[in-house]
Parts: sequence; C-alpha cells; structure tokens
Amino acid sequence: MRASVFVGTSLDGFIARKNGSLDFLPTVGGDPNGYEDFIATIDACVIGRKTYKWVLGWMRRTGGRWPYEKPVIVLSHKPSRVRIPKTAKCEVLNCSPEKAVALLQKRGVRHIYVDGGKTIQAFLRAGLIDRIIVNRFPVLIGQGVPLFGELPHDLRLRHVSTEAFPRGLVKSEYRVLRAGRGRHARGHRR
Repeated sequence: MRASVFVGTSLDGFIARKNGSLDFLPTVGGDPNGYEDFIATIDACVIGRKTYKWVLGWMRRTGGRWPYEKPVIVLSHKPSRVRIPKTAKCEVLNCSPEKAVALLQKRGVRHIYVDGGKTIQAFLRAGLIDRIIVNRFPVLIGQGVPLFGELPHDLRLRHVSTEAFPRGLVKSEYRVLRAGRGRHARGHRR
C-alpha cells in the first residue's frame, strides 16, 4: 500500500495557526494545484480527530456537505467522542498507524491520503509515508502548528518536482527513501 501526503503550509512551514485556524490559506481563487487529480488516485483517507473536527466546523460555517467521496478513517484515542454525519462514509478507529494500514490493506485499499498534522507526523515516525506533496503559500505567519515534528532518525527524500504558480504558490513533491532499500524496493512501488 502507498501512503501520500498532500498539504498546504505557510512559507514558514505551518499548516495551521495555534488556534487551528487556516485563515491564511486562500479559500477561493487560488492557483490550481492538482488536488482533484491527486484525490482521484486514492482509495481512502486517514485523518486525525482535530482535522476531522475542523472539517465538521467548516461544514457548519459554510453550509457545505461532507467533502470526501472516498472512505475516511478518523484516528482518535477517544472514539466515543467522535460523531459521524449521516452522509459520511467514515469510521473511527483507536489504533496505531501500522494497524490502520494493515486493516485497510485487508480491505483491498492500495493508496491512502494521510492528512492532519499529528497524523502525518505519526505516519512519518512509523515509516509509512511514501510521497509528500507540499503546497507552500506566500505568507509568513510566525507561529502555528508545524507540518513536521520530531523523528527518531533522519528521513531522506528524493525530489520529484517543483512547480511555481502565478499567485505565488509553490508546489513540491518528494518520495520518501527507505533505509536499506533500493530505489525500487520489492513489494513497494515508487
């Protein structure tokens, strides 16, 4: 199974303000960054509880509908506190990234989208992320929730591409290189 990250950050590397706000990211009229094409390649999403709560808040504020067409797994240490909208293909699990991946593999899932700061960091620490796509927006916010956190060791990446857009967005894609594995590891597609 492949696991990918597709995320937006401020130029100084924050995915949200300390209060969880994403108000520094453009909501309309931004550069087309390939998100729709990316989403078409995945079979399921794995998100953290805070990201899930942000999505529910966005739905309430905007009158929007459930934004995911693919199945969503919400990882939470307090699953009984997570309420699922009737229209959502969503389930809540209290498990490690490794167990979530094993469960999804048994279900035939081949490619997952991992989202949410703590969830991305946990998947990185577990060595489960294959691809990272970072959209850096031309704004400095000074402090907030960092995209990356502590790791038990260095993670080597291979740069795939970088694209600059007219409104200042810069999108970079990387492949995560596995220690002790060749460029095309057996059973692991790059």
